[in-house]
Amino acid sequence: MSKTAFGLIIGNREFFPDKLVEEGREKIIGTIEQMGYEVVTLRPSETKLGAVETWKDAVKCGKLFQENSEKIQGIIVSLPNFGDEKAVAKAIRDSQLNVPVLIHAFPDNPEKLDLANRRDSFCGKISVCNNLRQFGIKFSLTRYHTEDPESEEFRQDLEKFARVCRVVNKMKNVKVGAVGARPSAFNTVRFSEKLLERWGVSVETVDLSEIFSKMNQTLDQDPRVEEKINDLKRNFRTSAVPDKSLKQMAKFGVVLDEWIEENDIQATAIQCWTSIERNLHITPCAIMSLLSEKLQPSACEVDIMGALSMYVLQLASDKPSALVDWNNNYREKDEVLLFHCGNFPASLYEEAEIRYADVIGTTVGHENAYGSCAGKIKSSPFTFLRMTTDEMCGKIRAYVGEGKIEEEDPKTFGSRGVAKIERLQNLMQYICKSGFEHHVAINLSKVAEIVKEALENYLGVEVHYHE
Repeated sequence: MSKTAFGLIIGNREFFPDKLVEEGREKIIGTIEQMGYEVVTLRPSETKLGAVETWKDAVKCGKLFQENSEKIQGIIVSLPNFGDEKAVAKAIRDSQLNVPVLIHAFPDNPEKLDLANRRDSFCGKISVCNNLRQFGIKFSLTRYHTEDPESEEFRQDLEKFARVCRVVNKMKNVKVGAVGARPSAFNTVRFSEKLLERWGVSVETVDLSEIFSKMNQTLDQDPRVEEKINDLKRNFRTSAVPDKSLKQMAKFGVVLDEWIEENDIQATAIQCWTSIERNLHITPCAIMSLLSEKLQPSACEVDIMGALSMYVLQLASDKPSALVDWNNNYREKDEVLLFHCGNFPASLYEEAEIRYADVIGTTVGHENAYGSCAGKIKSSPFTFLRMTTDEMCGKIRAYVGEGKIEEEDPKTFGSRGVAKIERLQNLMQYICKSGFEHHVAINLSKVAEIVKEALENYLGVEVHYHE
């Protein structure tokens, strides 16, 4: 896998000392490369000090970035001194790259504000941002207005920016698979394919009958079936599951894997009940769990926007996501029980078993509902995200925030966990009044700021950030 590459623009103004640019360029390139990223930037042989100061410098920089457009995932503007705001803006525009941009400025030493040492980057950063806004170029900022590129603060900001870049770039030309029809009772998960298509997300559909037909053509002796059974046994306790049910799950998984690969699908949303239970005599939950664990998120009840929410969290954290119900009030006003029948990725559980789905089993019979995962979510900080298509306004909206999964194991069945979220009651008021769904994606990481920056600043999503 190739390294993340950043296009680097070093800003300069001629009347500032050359040594500040020379030293600054070396420092920031050193930090970026030490963190494992690749740098694409002008060399001192191409422009004065390898910086961008004049109109001609900007043209050269834009051309260099264009030539490396396939690997550049973000642009970093670094100001060792005030910089030339017009040249910086032109270089980015000429590059024709539609990628995130981070603006960084070096700090002055308060003891060295003489002509030989002062930078004025603090001031120059404001001018650069002003020009980028005039040019219609979106950009991100470091946490502090000026930062030493060798500081821990800058390293954290660079890592955060790299994750923003990953979300933004990976959300281009996404395909989500809708496996089966939306359950009739779940109007809440309706969505607009047309709004998603305009946003760059395509929905590929397949009828469950096609999946069932291919399963009938899959031999029990197919080595992929045995491999899938072993995969289930590695991740879960399966002693309560009949062998014939395990085999059905495995065949379902093999066929689903084939369809995902053939259609280049990044995430799926599956009609998890009741057709599968009545026809295959299993639930698909454990297979969906394996998909999510492999970073191919799979959502319940044909919830396409839930699957996309899982995918975004996964891109931001590089960890698997789950889809849960905001299900029950708990002991404190800021506590909520998160629950689903049981398809969370295996690594989210403290430990888990495969059994029959308790709720669905009451409808179709327990013997037709094996395949649900049961266990407690690990205690951990977590991020929650819900995206929705708002057809009334013709836009995509979202809310995001963070909380903590607590140690307590609630006295219930299925996949569950108690979450503590500050100002939970305010969040619930917002969700209900804004018409959001009862499902929410969670990820055991703290990436809410990254998600908000990527979705809102670069991808045009209206985001409510719950703090």
